[in-house]
Amino acid sequence: MGYRSSSEARIHRGWNKNGIPITFWISGFFFPQAFITGALQNYARQTSISIDTIGFEYRVVPITEEIKEAPKTGCYVSGFFVEGARWCHETHVLAESRPKELFTDMPTIQLIPKADRVQPTTGIYICPVYKTLTRAGTLSTTGHSTNFVMPLRATFRQASRPLDQAAVALICALDY
Repeated sequence: MGYRSSSEARIHRGWNKNGIPITFWISGFFFPQAFITGALQNYARQTSISIDTIGFEYRVVPITEEIKEAPKTGCYVSGFFVEGARWCHETHVLAESRPKELFTDMPTIQLIPKADRVQPTTGIYICPVYKTLTRAGTLSTTGHSTNFVMPLRATFRQASRPLDQAAVALICALDY
């Protein structure tokens, strides 16, 4: 998505007229890490739970499901691209890419904050999310890369080679 079309997408979201959107286009944020932290902070304030004990569960919204309103807790985010794999709409898992397919659109994801969340140990790929294809950034004052957004735990189907060896990642913005 080019500069002009991405600017138009932000403007047409109607934040000024319609208030908080139902789905957040994460690629439109300059610093998506702050948005992710803000979502955790909102939940922590609503529930009076320490933010240090809260993590996200992730639910990929099926393309057949129409999103009509914001979730009760958490938020919907869209605008991700999958590099090195694809999202299989039939089985709802990360699967091997098709031949000559470098990037695919990732469906909308619901970020669901949970306190004292127990991490699953099998069937999950900890998929890194980056702002750009570069996958490198400078260390900010927080000690984190300026390009790394978050780890996203996604279900996967066993491929001929492991997803980490295939360097599978979610990307917020493609370079072209």
